[in-house]
Amino acid sequence: MNSHEIDYKLHGDDMQCVEIELDPKESVVAEAGGMMMMEDGIDMETVFGDGGGQKGGLFGKLVGAGKRLITGEGLFMTVFTNQSTAKRHVTFAAPFPGKIIPVDLSELNGKVICQKDAFLCAAKGVSIGIDFQKRLGAGFFGGEGFIMQKLEGDGLAFLHAGGTIMKRELKPGEKLRIDTGCLVALSKEADYNIEYVGKVKTALLGGEGLFYATVQGPGTVWIQSLPFSRLADRIFANAPSSGGGSTGEGSILDGIGRLLDGDN
Repeated sequence: MNSHEIDYKLHGDDMQCVEIELDPKESVVAEAGGMMMMEDGIDMETVFGDGGGQKGGLFGKLVGAGKRLITGEGLFMTVFTNQSTAKRHVTFAAPFPGKIIPVDLSELNGKVICQKDAFLCAAKGVSIGIDFQKRLGAGFFGGEGFIMQKLEGDGLAFLHAGGTIMKRELKPGEKLRIDTGCLVALSKEADYNIEYVGKVKTALLGGEGLFYATVQGPGTVWIQSLPFSRLADRIFANAPSSGGGSTGEGSILDGIGRLLDGDN
């Protein structure tokens, strides 16, 4: 066993946080800015690279940092270690409405592939790297890009995603078509690719985009109902500064109220 054996508890429903219980000298690694609160006795240290305890000295750390840059993440991660002689707790919060997904890598053959912004935190010893898709089509046209993150090890990791989360166990040969932004993560056995919708009219007028992701079993796949990019697009489209407005909300008095408030 290489990863620390941490315990956890999920709090909340639509705006979740995960409380990690650390025994003395146990550690958890997280993205910078994800910490919500921690008890006295926990030491917080910023590390260069992926925080997974990479080998090879400075070169190993540079490789880890380079991988994080490629996936669009920062150069540093934060390690939280219990330096006291009793159990202590540190809590991490999801950055937008949705769910936190606990993933036990020891039950998934030591590897999970996920969207580059899905990782929240993990037991120390879990390596956070990059995963190159085999097919160029997945790179050029996939909604999340050619490079996805991979989590490797034998410990617990926590992902976050928007809206409701569906977990599907795919049988051998079973195939699922998924909106590229809705694909959160998949086990390493599952085969992932990007396919063209096939109909120009559907692609241009249907509002679903030109391509979708296909995942073929056997394997496990996690799907989110509300990608953050979709939520952000709706907010931006309805923001007054971008020409949007609260159309269809309330009665005619709503418009009068906005006039009085100086919104128009």
